[in-house]
Amino acid sequence: MKPLVFVLLASVALAGCKEETAAILPVAMTDEALGHYCQMFVADHPGPKAQVHLKGQATPLWFSQVSDAVAYLHDPERDAEIMGIFVSDMARAETWALPGTTNWLAAEAASLVIESARPGGMGVPEAIPFGDRAAALAFVAQHGGRVVGWGEVPETYVRPDMSEMLGHAMNEEASN
Repeated sequence: MKPLVFVLLASVALAGCKEETAAILPVAMTDEALGHYCQMFVADHPGPKAQVHLKGQATPLWFSQVSDAVAYLHDPERDAEIMGIFVSDMARAETWALPGTTNWLAAEAASLVIESARPGGMGVPEAIPFGDRAAALAFVAQHGGRVVGWGEVPETYVRPDMSEMLGHAMNEEASN
């Protein structure tokens, strides 16, 4: 009798582990996807997008720009465990205006172009992902910038230092 109980308990434990380690897969972007920060329809903005999957949430957080997803990673108020991050593969995008709804790649596998002349969907600097490094280099040749990996996007690129702007505003207020 004891071996049967052990087998049943082991099966339940393994089933639980299997759910915990199940592969996180990207989901197709729909017209109803809302940007995490802006609460606007993600599909209404040109350029690459991102989706961040959090532990315990059935649907991902959507980002109108990949740079916003990088900023989310650095957010000191974020407390949810990230299970997966996917970005638009601009090497497979139809156009800049139509980056695609199903051409996702794992963020860690992307070659990202930063500091290019091409702003993101919200009009600010973008980290433009490519699944093919040669396509990223071709983009740099046309639009400038440099190629980095996912973990190499500087926090200051996606979260500018506001202290200089605040100092200027405080000095201006003091002079009035």
